Amino acid sequence: MSTELRAPRLTSVQWLICIIASIGFAFDIYELLMLPLIVRPALQELAGVSPGSPEFRQCVAMLFYVPALVGGLFGLAGGYLTDRLGRRRVLTWSILCYAVSAFAAGFSTNFYMLLFFRSTTFVGVCVEFVAAVAWLAELFDDPKQREKVLGYTQAFSSIGGLLVAIANGLALAWASSLPEINLPGWLNFFGGEISNGHAAWRYTLMSGLIPAIPLIVIRPFLPESPKWQQKKDSGTLKRPSIAALFSKDLRRTTIVTTIMFACSYGAAFGAIQHVPRMIPRLSDVQAQTEGKPVPQQKMIEQVAAANYTKVQEVGGLVGRLLLALLVVRIVSRRKLLLMFVGPGVILMPLIFCSFASIGSNPILLTVGSFQFTMLHIGVFVAGLLTVAQFSFWGNYLPHAYPVHLRGTGESFAANIGGRLIGTSFAAVTTLVVQPIAPGDTPEMQLGYAAAIVATFVYIVSAITCRWLPEIDPSVSDD
Repeated sequence: MSTELRAPRLTSVQWLICIIASIGFAFDIYELLMLPLIVRPALQELAGVSPGSPEFRQCVAMLFYVPALVGGLFGLAGGYLTDRLGRRRVLTWSILCYAVSAFAAGFSTNFYMLLFFRSTTFVGVCVEFVAAVAWLAELFDDPKQREKVLGYTQAFSSIGGLLVAIANGLALAWASSLPEINLPGWLNFFGGEISNGHAAWRYTLMSGLIPAIPLIVIRPFLPESPKWQQKKDSGTLKRPSIAALFSKDLRRTTIVTTIMFACSYGAAFGAIQHVPRMIPRLSDVQAQTEGKPVPQQKMIEQVAAANYTKVQEVGGLVGRLLLALLVVRIVSRRKLLLMFVGPGVILMPLIFCSFASIGSNPILLTVGSFQFTMLHIGVFVAGLLTVAQFSFWGNYLPHAYPVHLRGTGESFAANIGGRLIGTSFAAVTTLVVQPIAPGDTPEMQLGYAAAIVATFVYIVSAITCRWLPEIDPSVSDD
């Protein structure tokens, strides 16, 4: 084999950057996927609302969308700052922002305190993704090596989703023996008191502080993006602007990627993230809870929800790894994306209609105390098809914009499209579609509503993909 085809070895500094970016990606999703796992017990304690009630649906919609709205707006500003101030500085502060915010959310004494700190958590997450992707894209000159690094580091996002499900399971198992959580003085400006200092959902939220620890250790050894720094030092770094994203050369790219990013997030927030709230009506879960005291029923339901989340995230991990393998082999970006979007048009409605209508959920395999059912397979497939698209955008967007607009362009698609528009489908599902969906129980209605929303966003994505501009990652975009 010709040596010119062999990618250079990663230096120790490049490894450090990949490690911190992987940690950032992992805990991005770790922080986001906490909500589906903890929203039910948290709202019952903080707001006193019953699952399935209009008040509960309204609170859920607010917790899903208000933080995304705030995060999207600040994330757009963060993308601009990434182009103005540099990738490393913005990345560092964004990780610290969401880590500290997640920890503080564990001390929530009322609904609005939880909403506030979920919003600041989202701000950090929205900014981190943009800064990390821009940083990695500018670190590697070899095209195939760059695509692989972007693909495999983003795969850690699904590791984060798996970790949060495990963390929630551990919190459920050990909550009663862990130290009681008391409200510190620096957080008492929200008022109120912590009524249950051993609640598992609090420990789950507070575990989000973990990524700040390695960041503090590694931060002194992290360099700035060489391409950004070179342009900055030479005085050739142009000033970024949102208006430039809609110039003649970039208008189509900006509009199409924003719509399709919104559809990717619409499938995740409008369907997949509602799965934990559908779990109580499944036949196998009802069989376990029958005749049990209410607290024990809740515990069984939460453990089952965590298990489904684990399977979903394993599916997402497989999807991201599959994308990382295919991205250097399939030249056409449209064909690559349609490999995941196309099957989803058919499979997503079938999966979520099954959650709503299934009368029995046969156990296919038992591994220890973990029982795999038909719907575990459905959740695995849904995670694979949808989460792989997030890795696709992480690989595609850095090549779609020049250096001085890279952070701003990525941020517009990710935050305006994904966070502001895409996550609003969580509210569409719970507030608009669920009340008019068929079904005898709130969980059945939620299943059909998720099927309708998932079908809609996948069809829109498949149609819009026709206008996605093709790019060549091997061509320098400096």
